[in-house]
Amino acid sequence: MIKSSNRAVVDRMFTAFNAKDLPAALTTVSDDTLWIHHGSQKMPSVRFEGKSGAEQFFGTSFTAMKIDYFRPLTFIEQGDKIVVIGEESYEMDGIDGPLSNKWVQVYTITGGLISKMEEFATSADPTSYMIVK
Repeated sequence: MIKSSNRAVVDRMFTAFNAKDLPAALTTVSDDTLWIHHGSQKMPSVRFEGKSGAEQFFGTSFTAMKIDYFRPLTFIEQGDKIVVIGEESYEMDGIDGPLSNKWVQVYTITGGLISKMEEFATSADPTSYMIVK
């Protein structure tokens, strides 16, 4: 399967993220990139604006988080959008205990760079879900 150039940009960013390689991660984002984490039950909603905001996003992830696993599981491509469904588990400075999230990240690629990322996540324990039959 041949990957699109848009998917390749997101893959390069994930490779840099997993390697904690800040310079490489920043080469995948536009100068005016916007990263929005819409929050979860345990993490606040945050907007990271511009390349300096992306640098803060990656820097915090690399220094304040001890990642147990980060798994992009499913990729959906349509035009300039790459939607990634995944899961992660990590510990973060200032928060007691491990955090686990299931997430959807929507990447917009413009001119070969990530111009926007929005993450929608839940940290709810799957056993806490009400079951309706």
